[in-house]
Amino acid sequence: MFAAFLPKEFNFFDLFEKQVGFAGDAARYFKELVTKGAIDENSLSKMHDIEHQSDDVSHEIIDRLNKTFITPFDREDIHSLTKELDDIIDMLYTIVSRMKVYKISGANKQLIDFAVVIEQSVASVAAAVKAMRHMKHSKTITDACVEVNRLENVGDTMRDKALEQLFENEKDPIVVIKWKEIFQYSETVLDICEDVVHVIESIFVKQA
Repeated sequence: MFAAFLPKEFNFFDLFEKQVGFAGDAARYFKELVTKGAIDENSLSKMHDIEHQSDDVSHEIIDRLNKTFITPFDREDIHSLTKELDDIIDMLYTIVSRMKVYKISGANKQLIDFAVVIEQSVASVAAAVKAMRHMKHSKTITDACVEVNRLENVGDTMRDKALEQLFENEKDPIVVIKWKEIFQYSETVLDICEDVVHVIESIFVKQA
């Protein structure tokens, strides 16, 4: 009876693609910021704007989920996918915010390398999300998920190498604490990207 008052169907894929688009914006802007090596209030505000726009899409998805009777796949998976996509942007904003608080300036090659890998990973996540609209594009989804997993392993190696060099070369313990957190958070972004594709893989298996 209650279901009769709910919209029968809604195209969630448009919103997923919009949300992952903001993740791409955040990743590209993050690379731009760390390449320049200068973060001020304006740059933090711009990243916050991207994060806020992603939050708006996330809220719209959840709102639609609560009002829609027929969904393209399990409600729990829609919620999980939305949350993980939002977490990518949240973590990038957190890194930029911490760098400003810690007054970190100057281009750091290892962080730039991280930013490049993050941008690549988010691009692969976007490819997987866009291919979900037509599950027949299974190879596109599989290839994108494999690439995200590969980049996460690259990130693990980069983090360990960065921390090793940090502990060997930096004598100021405060500087060590700051950069240790930044490198770990950067690798966490890649972990979250991997979480996103795990959700997508789960959805794909259920739909097969």
